[in-house]
Amino acid sequence: MTESDEEGIADLPPSAKLVYKVLEYNGPLTQKGIVQESMLSARTVRYALERLDEIGVIEEDVYFADARQNLYEISEAGAETEAAVSD
Repeated sequence: MTESDEEGIADLPPSAKLVYKVLEYNGPLTQKGIVQESMLSARTVRYALERLDEIGVIEEDVYFADARQNLYEISEAGAETEAAVSD
């Protein structure tokens, strides 16, 4: 992972960092699940997910239990970035 990606996570707003940590600790979640776990508003979670998606640290998948929702999880690039930051 490049230094610019590490700086990308560091430069995110606190809500995006919180959403990242919620996904890191709880694994794949729907937007509704992230709202419940983080206690942020749905609009704030949507914005945070957009920011995380822009820097490529999360992946969006179809939630098969309810196809109207998406399942969000940390991508391999995001996991590598987290490992590099913690080293």
